[in-house]
Amino acid sequence: MPSRTSAGKGHGFGTAPVFLAAISTILGAVLFLRFGYAVAHVGVLRVILIIFIGHCITIPTAMAIAEIATNLKVEGGGEYFIISRSFGHLIGGTIGISLYLSQALSVSFYMIAFSQAFTPLFEYVQQAFKIIPDVRMISIPATIFLLVLILKKGANMGVSVLWIIVSILGLSLVIFFLGRPDTAPAALDIFSHIPNPDKFSKVFAIIFPAFTGMTAGVGLSGDLKNPRRSIPLGTLSATVTGMIVYMFVVFKLGASVTPAELAGDQLIMQKIALWGPIVPIGLAAATFSSAIGSILIAPRTLQALANDKVLPFSGLNRFLAEGRGEANEPVKATLATSIIVFAFVAMGSVDFVAQIISMFFLITYGTLCLVSFLEHFSGNPSYRPTFKSKWFISLIGAVACFIMMFQMQPVYASLAIVLMVVLYIGLKKGRKEDTDISYLIKGVLFQMTRRLHILI
Repeated sequence: MPSRTSAGKGHGFGTAPVFLAAISTILGAVLFLRFGYAVAHVGVLRVILIIFIGHCITIPTAMAIAEIATNLKVEGGGEYFIISRSFGHLIGGTIGISLYLSQALSVSFYMIAFSQAFTPLFEYVQQAFKIIPDVRMISIPATIFLLVLILKKGANMGVSVLWIIVSILGLSLVIFFLGRPDTAPAALDIFSHIPNPDKFSKVFAIIFPAFTGMTAGVGLSGDLKNPRRSIPLGTLSATVTGMIVYMFVVFKLGASVTPAELAGDQLIMQKIALWGPIVPIGLAAATFSSAIGSILIAPRTLQALANDKVLPFSGLNRFLAEGRGEANEPVKATLATSIIVFAFVAMGSVDFVAQIISMFFLITYGTLCLVSFLEHFSGNPSYRPTFKSKWFISLIGAVACFIMMFQMQPVYASLAIVLMVVLYIGLKKGRKEDTDISYLIKGVLFQMTRRLHILI
């Protein structure tokens, strides 16, 4: 892969953009649109359990990424660069392709959710113009605007906008917490839910994309002044902040309205807030900022994959690897990503895209935690991170990922694992000289044998 000097110097950002990109994605579409649905269907206590299980996946993943990031000099490509330089191009390419798809689909998810912020105006539009509005009337033009904005202005503009949008997002949450409807229940019932609710696994699948935003800022690695400091600090602080806010929101929803009201109105937060219109405004800000974060990192992951010649055609690799200007903006990778984005935006279903994203993120995070766990036991002398996690934390993350995949969609989970194996075999055929996962397994077996001999 070209060095930073040859490929572009990047923007030299500090820790703030990493935190902003992560927190704006964490406190995004799912928080505003689906937490009420979750409380309605499984109750306050079980949503807290979902948050706990979700963070049993995301915190170990964030810690694994932070650990790996401090083991080497991090350049462009974010999570993909970190994984591929630590574990080789075979493992890195396999995880990287899955990671890229999850990031690209996230843009579609956030733009569909962005259009939901305008649904309170649909009744007025129907009466005034005698047409039946569709969310795609908002999502498709907004997606075009977003892509043109990023193509024209690049990452500098994206980070500047994040400051404004995160401020609006924070204000909307404060006004939400200050409000309380006159019809609020007399007491909080943490077990209450609607009759005939959706299954816990389905609710988890729809809610899980809320937790995946913690790595959004890692994709800016090539544009950071000190990635080894900014990535761990920005990622972990955003993860913990998001988890705390989630719990407060869940208790606020449960204490303010009945499960039936939560199930019947996806924008129920505006009826609780001190000033209702701030909630659609906050939703629009949150989803648009999340989309900005995702559209900044997905093309950079694709560009890094192309730089490493992971994709099957040499001409395609050359095309996608090409950047613009001194900062090496991934213009062509952004154009390629836009095709995937538009295909899923046209579907217009938040829940469907959320479940697809959940599967891609879970297989990516599970594989990453598994490899991190193996690295702890392999005894690799070159693996010397300055930020150190624990082997059992990575193991918990890996096990939680694979259990929840099969709990959510057993067929899709099996297909996802088959896809990862096929990708690995396909990459291995073209890179026979590269180090593969067998070195980790051999290292683990050697260390286990050595320890057994010591004990005996």
